[in-house]
Amino acid sequence: MNVLSDNFAMFREGFVGTVELTALSALLALVVGVLIAAFRVSPVPALRIFGGTWVTLLLNTPLVLLFLAVTLGLPALGLKGWDSFWLAVMALGGYTSAFVCEAVRSGINAVPVGQAEAARSVGMTFTQTLGQIVLPQATRTAVPPLGSLMIALAKNTAIASSFNVTELGSVQKTLNADSGYNIFVIFLWIGICYVIITFAISGLFRLLENRLAVSR
Repeated sequence: MNVLSDNFAMFREGFVGTVELTALSALLALVVGVLIAAFRVSPVPALRIFGGTWVTLLLNTPLVLLFLAVTLGLPALGLKGWDSFWLAVMALGGYTSAFVCEAVRSGINAVPVGQAEAARSVGMTFTQTLGQIVLPQATRTAVPPLGSLMIALAKNTAIASSFNVTELGSVQKTLNADSGYNIFVIFLWIGICYVIITFAISGLFRLLENRLAVSR
């Protein structure tokens, strides 16, 4: 208990940092992921090519490499002044968006084709059909895999500690370097913090899944 009580402020700051990083990255991933999924099923060839390229590149790029590309590449292009926290959000959100896209696209493909055809037959545009008919139904199928992706995102935030971002991983690095505490006890408390976060995410998506299941 001494590890937690003696360094409670540090643990609290790291915990809050991880929650904020997870929440903002998840928001970015969901927005971009749904948009790219719409591109991938769009009738416009250029949008389908862009969406396919986005997913292919990010699915086959290691997350650490993407962090390096964002933190070192943007300043090299003249885009300086970005806080390391927001660079981490960009890297995590962009990386996860590719997985979100595929989860949403799978949900879209699970919607019977007749639904879209019926919408088009009454004069609805592609955007109207996707937003009002297809996506609401696809969401029910996509919620479980999206929950797993958000849990994976929360654990991936640990990589941000190597890029000067304050979160739980940075707490572990600081305590290991500057204290005489037992390393296994440090990892135990860090692990408990991650369990709390992932359990909260799991509970949120389980609640969402149950609410959507009732409305079927």
